[in-house]
Amino acid sequence: MKQILVGITGASGSIYGIRLLQALQQQNISVHLIFSSAAKEILSYETDEHLENIMKLADKTYDNADLFAGPASGSFPLDAMIIAPCSMKTLASIAHGYANTLITRSASCMLKEKKPLIVVPRETPIDLSGLRNMVALSEAGGTILPAAPGFYHRPTNISDLIDFIVGKILDQLCIPHQLFRRWK
Repeated sequence: MKQILVGITGASGSIYGIRLLQALQQQNISVHLIFSSAAKEILSYETDEHLENIMKLADKTYDNADLFAGPASGSFPLDAMIIAPCSMKTLASIAHGYANTLITRSASCMLKEKKPLIVVPRETPIDLSGLRNMVALSEAGGTILPAAPGFYHRPTNISDLIDFIVGKILDQLCIPHQLFRRWK
């Protein structure tokens, strides 16, 4: 069974992380979850979802301040990590090896172990330092997957746009899905 770690940070777009958790739960995947403190605040601002209900979508949850939790070690059995949404602060920390939270430490472990790390920045426009941080993270082995949906699948509502991004995340992990109609 695949084990995937999901980090949800303090960028706008917490719905991407929530929908990803729902999609992963439908698969035969063990889901681990870390929320940053800012993500908890943004979740209540952007959605009507309750943190307790979101945490039930994961098999295991961790406190972002707990640097002794399993995902803080490269020997912890994870197959991939996704940070959705990924704040520019978190992205910069990972790109420069500043592992001061469980999310950033776990991401560093994924990179050093050569395992998939997918970050979903939701910032726009992106300043020069943000672009440079994305390049540094990409050069280190991470995948930058901006929350920039396509429109060739003819979305009719916001859920279609969210599913497009979540589907692209699942594509990166070779997890089959039916979240959007593919290009013909």
